[in-house]
Amino acid sequence: MRVVMLSKACIVGAYQRKLEEMAALPGVDLTVLVPPSWREGGRDLTLERAHTRGYMLEVLPMALNGHFHLHFYPTLGRELRRLRPEVLHIDEEPYNLSTYLALRHARALGCRALFFTWQNLLRRYPPPFRNMERYVLRHADWALVGNEAAEAVLRQKGYRGRTALIPQFGVDPEIYRPLPEVERPGTPFVVGYAGRLVPAKGVLHLLEALAGLEGDWRLEIAGSGPLQEALESRARALGVREHVSFSAHLPSLEMPRFYNRLHTLVLPSLTMSNWQEQFGRVLIEAMACGVPVVGSSSGEIPNVIGDAGLIFREGDVAALRLALQRLCDSPALREELGRRGRRRVEERYTQARIAAATVEVYRQLLQRTD
Repeated sequence: MRVVMLSKACIVGAYQRKLEEMAALPGVDLTVLVPPSWREGGRDLTLERAHTRGYMLEVLPMALNGHFHLHFYPTLGRELRRLRPEVLHIDEEPYNLSTYLALRHARALGCRALFFTWQNLLRRYPPPFRNMERYVLRHADWALVGNEAAEAVLRQKGYRGRTALIPQFGVDPEIYRPLPEVERPGTPFVVGYAGRLVPAKGVLHLLEALAGLEGDWRLEIAGSGPLQEALESRARALGVREHVSFSAHLPSLEMPRFYNRLHTLVLPSLTMSNWQEQFGRVLIEAMACGVPVVGSSSGEIPNVIGDAGLIFREGDVAALRLALQRLCDSPALREELGRRGRRRVEERYTQARIAAATVEVYRQLLQRTD
């Protein structure tokens, strides 16, 4: 089974473990096409070659790098004619130019094609994106959806094809795991947040909740963004600035040590008019490390956490404070939730499980006769 995947996300080294797991499955001949870099949030993410066994990782030039909707690969058609895939996996949203062009190439070659979507809000796009999306939804053979709401969105937009609920990436449980050598002190109670510092992530609410917490605590923030100055200012106004530390974006392979320093990780996301939490990858990373998690009710967060953490109503500072107080006061609860989180990741969210589910979709695609 000759498979070509087109994916800018796979420039991240940690994500490439899924590709190794896919290539290790019987009968899979995998080539992954990636750009040399991707420009996002004012910085360039360059290709990492961390996990490259068993498959071909090839670089294609990208036009309009950094433009989420408009980037594309000028030489893709030529490369696909050379590779002659049976399945083309377009690891992009259906309303993007790169997806539209890749699907047209796939149809010209007569190969099966599928796309991936996280989009969990019903959004109507202006031309030409609306036209490209309609073409993709009409002609794609399969859709991979990263959360439960994404399938409903596709159906509302007229998609009639097959779908499979498979997150884009899992975690490697050998990398994201409890690390006994990382010191986690008994006190203070260490709370972590990892991600962008933007209003939609609800970090100001987390700070407000912690300011009223009983006991000694510390907040470690890994990430950057336009909200950092406001967070620092609010922490000073609340008289807790000395309890809060900031570190810039950490490379993916340094994150396990960050999680292992925490007593809990919090994802306090807020639903906005144009966004709600689509998955919350930091949750499964922390869970794999045996760290209990607290998440808001925004989007997919409750489905990811299940019974392996605490969930509060988004935007409810008092409810978040209560959840944190429970964890602060009960090492036994933290230990139990940590065990549940690790088990849930092993059952649902490892790279190996996601790879196997993805390859099963390829096999079913090739078995279809319509």
